[in-house]
Amino acid sequence: MNLKLESLKCLPILAVVLLKCWRLIVTCLVFFIFVYWLFGALFAFLILNLAIAVCFFLTQDYLLFHPDDNNYQSRRSVLTPTSVQLPFLNLFVRSLDGTLIHMFFIRQPEPAGSSAPTLVFFHGNAGNMGHRLQNAAGLYSVLACNILMVEYRGYGLSHGYASERGIYMDAQAAMDYLAARTDVNQNRIIVFGRSLGGAVAIDLAARADYGCKIWCLIVENTFTSIPEITSALFKYKWLKFVPLFAYKNKLMSKDKVDAITVPTLFISGLSDTLVPPWMMTELHSRCSSPFKQLLQLPTGGHNDTWACHNYYASIASFLKAASSYTPSPPASSVENV
Repeated sequence: MNLKLESLKCLPILAVVLLKCWRLIVTCLVFFIFVYWLFGALFAFLILNLAIAVCFFLTQDYLLFHPDDNNYQSRRSVLTPTSVQLPFLNLFVRSLDGTLIHMFFIRQPEPAGSSAPTLVFFHGNAGNMGHRLQNAAGLYSVLACNILMVEYRGYGLSHGYASERGIYMDAQAAMDYLAARTDVNQNRIIVFGRSLGGAVAIDLAARADYGCKIWCLIVENTFTSIPEITSALFKYKWLKFVPLFAYKNKLMSKDKVDAITVPTLFISGLSDTLVPPWMMTELHSRCSSPFKQLLQLPTGGHNDTWACHNYYASIASFLKAASSYTPSPPASSVENV
């Protein structure tokens, strides 16, 4: 969730759908009138309700993903790390389905770069990765880490169109790219996600084949699931009764986080007016990692928690503690004496 969604939460869902899909809705209304004329009111009413349901289902991508930002022309122009005095490689990598994904690899100078941790950065639902460069610069400087910034399909200069399944594949492709590099410390991969990016990071860490490649997970101001954040944002009581299958994008982080066992830091801005802070508290409580922390920053809003006092220092402290953390062996592997 990000800047665009802050304005959307003030609009009724119906108004958003009308703005995004008015051509489809006009077509459905014309068809409804035609059916009413041929078959009568009852049949036409059923068709109208079906059409409304289909429209809401098909427009859910527009409600969640906002790669277009008219003020910054974010689908045509992406600020590069040189704008914050960082060295970088400009990359285009094929995702698992062949979609071309844009990335920035910001690397520490040698000899530190090969042994430094590498942080994979998954951004929120609006704009592009260029809008997060100041935050990346702080992480690069304070944590002395390499950073791989990932631009989901349909965002910035990446090809394709965003979807839940698609952005998960893009995250996996980013990890595969790092795994293929011989100049990256494979034992120190940090996965970081803010808001929508937090859901992407949780999905990645919860997968057995990728979770084993992650050293630490950091999620910031992310939500428990799309159904719950939808109810929290729009505050329509009837939304609580919408069945799960009606949601095109679900991002059920609350059901995945119990599969995570890597050291995990949950960063929650308590002044976040988009994602209720209780969602971060619930994710923390559900997480199965034996080494987990919940960092709550009282003045942190949804988009500016990274600017809070002690933000970077707290992350550095967590990573320092994680570096000396030794997981307990599984009970089944302990010999009986």
